[in-house]
Amino acid sequence: MHYMETKLWNKAMELAELACRSVVRLPGEERYGIRLQITRAAVSVASNIAEGWTRESKSERRQFLAVAHGSLSELHTQLLLCGRLGWLPSDSLAIPLGLIDEISRMLTTLRQRSRPA
Repeated sequence: MHYMETKLWNKAMELAELACRSVVRLPGEERYGIRLQITRAAVSVASNIAEGWTRESKSERRQFLAVAHGSLSELHTQLLLCGRLGWLPSDSLAIPLGLIDEISRMLTTLRQRSRPA
């Protein structure tokens, strides 16, 4: 199966799109601060899922999925901080935070299944 056909990658792409669209609401002075970090983390999740999916060895695949999971946690933290600071309204965070939870569960399951016995 190609990574573009997976539910996991498609959810990660949906999250990246939402995150990239939401950062335009942030204060202009944050263009090179948290705004850039959010964009990079969101893109990293989908990118590392794609790269891991195409790797030959299971250990390489696990490593890229772990990086994707780490980037997902970064994004989660950054969005929560924006909510706490009032930079993003809490109602605009509901969908991205729900996707983060769903993607995290999927990554956890996939990573557990790929661990050596």
